[in-house]
Amino acid sequence: MTQFPPFVLASASPARLKLLKTVGIDPIVCSSDYDESQITETNPLKLVQILAQCKAEIVAQQYENCLVLGCDSVLAIDGKIYGKPDSPEEAITRWQIMRNNYGELYTGHALLDGKKQKTLLSCGITKVHFADIDNQTIEAYVNTGEPLKCAGSFALEGKGSLFIEKIEGCHSNVIGLSLPLLRKMLQKLDYSIKSFW
Repeated sequence: MTQFPPFVLASASPARLKLLKTVGIDPIVCSSDYDESQITETNPLKLVQILAQCKAEIVAQQYENCLVLGCDSVLAIDGKIYGKPDSPEEAITRWQIMRNNYGELYTGHALLDGKKQKTLLSCGITKVHFADIDNQTIEAYVNTGEPLKCAGSFALEGKGSLFIEKIEGCHSNVIGLSLPLLRKMLQKLDYSIKSFW
């Protein structure tokens, strides 16, 4: 197994950082500040992979010979893609669609290995079932501000967990980074997760 180069997280997400630290990875954090509106892809799987790659590539320009991880998440319900809501009103409307329904949370992962000049792309898909909650609860939840910071208008690691009835697939993928998927991507590049410990 190859020795790990420095690991860079191309994301300002505190949730992604916490996930990595939980498994012993203490990355350099560098937000890409990529303008996502440039990409108009309508297939959620392709969209999150393109965005994850664009974010990772921008950050990789600043960090040579490093492993750079870019991620992006969207929620798809009935074929429609939802990112972060632009306003509290949008978050409320979205929750009215989500309640007593389910969506698929797509998280694109792009792992760039500057040392080996290799790029791996992958996508985790997790089915999320939402509770049937009333309008007052939706408004109260949106007023906490939490849904405005998250793709899909909910945070599984926060108050939003109260309204998730069931998850089919990878739990950490819903938080923004599939840890099992990351392990497999590192293995493909001939790195062992044990090296972080």
